[in-house]
Amino acid sequence: MFQNLLNWRYVLVLIAVAIVIGSLFYSRHLSEKLAKIEEKEMHIWVEAQKEIADTSSQTNLNLSSLISSENRDIPIIETNEHDSIVSSNNLDTTEIAHDENYLKRKLSSFKKLHEPILVKLNDVENKYYYGESRLQQELRYFPIVQLLIVALFIIILIVAERNAHKSTQNRLWVGMAKETAHQLGTPVSSLEGWTEILKNIEGNETVVPEMDKDIQRLKLISDRFAKIGSVPKLEGKDIVVQIQNMVEYIRKRAGGNVRFSVDASQNPLYAQVSAPLFDWVIENLLKNALDAMDGQGAISIKIQQQADDIFIDVSDTGKGIPHAQFKKVFIPGFTTKKRGWGLGLALTKRIVEEYHHGNIFVKSSEVGKGTTFRIVLKA
Repeated sequence: MFQNLLNWRYVLVLIAVAIVIGSLFYSRHLSEKLAKIEEKEMHIWVEAQKEIADTSSQTNLNLSSLISSENRDIPIIETNEHDSIVSSNNLDTTEIAHDENYLKRKLSSFKKLHEPILVKLNDVENKYYYGESRLQQELRYFPIVQLLIVALFIIILIVAERNAHKSTQNRLWVGMAKETAHQLGTPVSSLEGWTEILKNIEGNETVVPEMDKDIQRLKLISDRFAKIGSVPKLEGKDIVVQIQNMVEYIRKRAGGNVRFSVDASQNPLYAQVSAPLFDWVIENLLKNALDAMDGQGAISIKIQQQADDIFIDVSDTGKGIPHAQFKKVFIPGFTTKKRGWGLGLALTKRIVEEYHHGNIFVKSSEVGKGTTFRIVLKA
């Protein structure tokens, strides 16, 4: 259904574009017809002026005077044979009074539009240059205005479509997160009860503490998903300590063939974060780096502050990412692994940008040499 609705929107956009293109050609056709009509009117008007100026003529000038007075739209400039301005008609008198070059500029533009109409009377040749009427100008610019309106309509449609899609994604994220937290809650509570029972049975002294660790881990995961489905509380935390703790957690599970290093320009370094969610971000990036290295290589984290920004660079010596995939890696469902849902980096981006008002991107990567992700937070 959504796909059908999307297709209909594309059809509407195409129809709107077709209407504008059709209007553009039709307006041009009307403009050309109007230009021919105005050219005839100008020749008639000039003939009327010629009769009025001919003192030797004995004809009735009522019709010529009427024709002359009826032209209130087409701007005209009369010049002598040397193109010196003699008079003007239907031009802005205020501009003429205040700007001595106004008529010269208009004359120059009229010359580009039409050839002058020549009138020779009593051995004196005058020229009549004319421009476009207001109606002609409006007709010329109408398709452009229409095109801008349709372009604005298309932009609004695209923005609305993106917002609707983003809103749908947000509801999906929140629903999935709340449901996951809810589903984990019951078995975790049950496991806590069973561990209490096991503590009272001899021989479980080494087993129960390990089970407790796993249960606490499950509670942490549940808490993270619960915070995804709500607005997390941000607190001032030393992110150097947060990162070092998460590196130690991953180091124990990474094996001896992976080297870890954390380099901080200053310590402590505070930022407003939600500790469980920020730990999740670092954990996702470290696990992503481990997957890219197939369990062998080096992972380094560099933390530095510049002005009001904190930069966290997580680098690995793994497979690398082609430049064309720099943005795709954050799209939900995109993955290069044989196993996985492609949600880790998408969740990471959401946590950093929507909950911590920061930014995350692929700073650099080279296939076969490694990748560096950069997180930017406000200090």
